[in-house]
Amino acid sequence: MAINNVNSGLPKTPVDNTKISQQNQTQQSQQQQATSNNASVAQAPRQDSVSLTQSAQQLNQVQKKGSEAPVNQEKVDRLKKAISSGEYKVNPEVLANKIAKLEGEIFGQK
Repeated sequence: MAINNVNSGLPKTPVDNTKISQQNQTQQSQQQQATSNNASVAQAPRQDSVSLTQSAQQLNQVQKKGSEAPVNQEKVDRLKKAISSGEYKVNPEVLANKIAKLEGEIFGQK
């Protein structure tokens, strides 16, 4: 299949290099402006701030007190050894009673 009379027989319009160079310069200047705007924004100091809720502050205090509490290292080592050797046994009834007692103390029940 042949295509005839593409431009109705008229010669091609010559490329206007002046117009193309002007478009390229416009694009380059826009890119430079965008880059300089981004640089000035990046240089501005940030005004970030953090505020902790009351419960977060209380948790922080509890963690500090917990890390300062004395530790009976001898007992810890003895328990670690018993657990690793499989000799440590949990009495579920005693554990349940202690959990119930602790919950009663926390929630004000006796």
